[in-house]
Amino acid sequence: MLKSILIGTRPSRLALKQVDEIARRLPEIDFDIVPIETRGDKDKVTPLTGPNKDDFFTYEIEKALLEGEIDVAVHSAKDLEEVPPQGLVIAARTGSVSPFECLISKGDLKLKELPPGAVVGTSSHKRKTAVINFRRDLKVKDIRGNIDERIRQLEEGKFDAIIIAHAALIRLGFEERISEIIPPDIIAPHPLQGRLSIQVRADRKELIGLFGSIDGE
Repeated sequence: MLKSILIGTRPSRLALKQVDEIARRLPEIDFDIVPIETRGDKDKVTPLTGPNKDDFFTYEIEKALLEGEIDVAVHSAKDLEEVPPQGLVIAARTGSVSPFECLISKGDLKLKELPPGAVVGTSSHKRKTAVINFRRDLKVKDIRGNIDERIRQLEEGKFDAIIIAHAALIRLGFEERISEIIPPDIIAPHPLQGRLSIQVRADRKELIGLFGSIDGE
């Protein structure tokens, strides 16, 4: 019977909250957290919309998993590659906390209320395209960093508004910062938004069975 598991994750406050969310569902197991910085954590300049970004936030964690340095990895489901590395499988995916996108803005304005020429920050090509299609008078620019760092950039005046996943703000207790939950007819929800993926080695059948009990919760 498994009693202790090494669980790998990115070192951000949001990532650690996500691990805690999984741990609460399996109170009989002791989880030892192993923070692992990925290229995406270290490089906060390169836009995420370029090529070869499929494993930008996962490569180092998956490498540790394959080499047996950790037993389990917890990821935001959207961060994972469409084709995972050979030898790794998804043992479970949780249900979504929320599939929607949110706007945080100066003056608590909604997207339709932002002044012409307002600068909106997002790292997602899909979000950029959706905002431009809704309002071509807005300027959409890349923003990088964890959630706390993005909110700080907004407060420092680098942006007039930023778009962040609703699920991330819920997990961090930042719901009071939300200016608007963006309607799905403006930004269509991603099917994996707000969900977590638990990744293990394909030969760890006991872990697949253990985490399978929380699949889709």
